[in-house]
Amino acid sequence: MQLAMISDQIIPYTDLDPNYLDRGTFFGDGVYEVIRSYNSNIFTLDDHLERFGHSLDQIKIIGIDIDSIRQKVLNTFDKADIPNAKIYFHITRGSEPRKHAATESLKPNFFMTITDLPDDSAAKANGIAVCTCPDLRWKRCDIKSLNLLPNVLARIEAEEKGCEEAIFVDENGLITEGAGSSFFGVFGNTLQTAPLSANILASITRKYVIKAGKDLGIKIAEESLTPQHGASPDELFLAITTKDIVPVVKFDSQSISNGKPGAKTKKLIQQFRTFI
Repeated sequence: MQLAMISDQIIPYTDLDPNYLDRGTFFGDGVYEVIRSYNSNIFTLDDHLERFGHSLDQIKIIGIDIDSIRQKVLNTFDKADIPNAKIYFHITRGSEPRKHAATESLKPNFFMTITDLPDDSAAKANGIAVCTCPDLRWKRCDIKSLNLLPNVLARIEAEEKGCEEAIFVDENGLITEGAGSSFFGVFGNTLQTAPLSANILASITRKYVIKAGKDLGIKIAEESLTPQHGASPDELFLAITTKDIVPVVKFDSQSISNGKPGAKTKKLIQQFRTFI
């Protein structure tokens, strides 16, 4: 007799809810997006849906109508009535008994949550601490995959060190990005961040931070940084969907910009707000 156990309950395998057989659970076989709203307006929805479509295409989940996803997001957001919301959604390849090669006709599963965003004013005002960690992720970080175990472990390590974010360093000694953020350094009038590649997520917030920098007349350098750069900049900050720009005031225990958010970071935060 085929059986399943959920927590401490044993049930017939045939009685399992299909949600327990989701390939997202078995293999992380799916992709996701996180979007936010400001004052009841969803920010850069089209940019996020375009990236979502790219991720779906890259892992060969086909037949998804992106316009229908847009409508699901808009309808649910309207019903949630949360002015400053975090909108999370994912699509997995579907549910079936565990096997590596999926059945071709499998129907994808969709899941979404809309929740309140916590106040991040203290982080913006005071800055945060970050630390470096080895980049142990797979080689297609341009795909927003559900496979996030290296990110989770890096964030656990960061929290154990009293830091809010982990900054990944690859096998060549180059900073790629944060466990959940893009990483920027300010050197004089130059704003520097790693160039987009298969090892870097095409962050939507990163895109608008670069636009804000250009609008302010700051030179943009899409060039890789090293931990040595991270320890000796004029300023550092992170770009995060749910928090936009967050100043970094400590890097691997090294104080940055006298332990306070830098002047250009503050200007970028103000300029970013003009896009909202």
